[in-house]
Amino acid sequence: MASAPHLGDRAPDFALEGTGGTFRLSDHRGQRVVLLFYPGDETAVCTRQFCSYRDRSDDMSALDAVVVGISHQDLDSHEAFTQHHGLTVPLLADVDREVAHAYGVSAPLIGTRRAAFVIDEDGVVRHRHVHALGLDYQDADDLAAALDSLPARA
Repeated sequence: MASAPHLGDRAPDFALEGTGGTFRLSDHRGQRVVLLFYPGDETAVCTRQFCSYRDRSDDMSALDAVVVGISHQDLDSHEAFTQHHGLTVPLLADVDREVAHAYGVSAPLIGTRRAAFVIDEDGVVRHRHVHALGLDYQDADDLAAALDSLPARA
């Protein structure tokens, strides 16, 4: 597994195409950002994960953070996955896995490990959870707890 930013490190900046248009991490300075890396569209656990966010859209909206999913499938795959399940979290296409590599979640065979990163308003990594097997995920409550643990905004 590649080296990853540690808690307190500046989050690696990136720009990726997604279901909501181009996403640049640096464009979201001043906001909290949740990056949800996942192995693949239309796989059992990933489908459960992103459908759970859809089913709890009020809780996800209450997070007061920009939330995006990232995997190595292309934009067409992400758009089909989003439409098939009525997903509400924008999905970003990291086709060459450069972003997964920069965050230390690129892995042989599966491509991208399931992981959640919380980036604070200053672009610093404040929460990092990489799943060992990828059979579970950070749900809306886990994400809320991670965000609640951050220092209060100035």
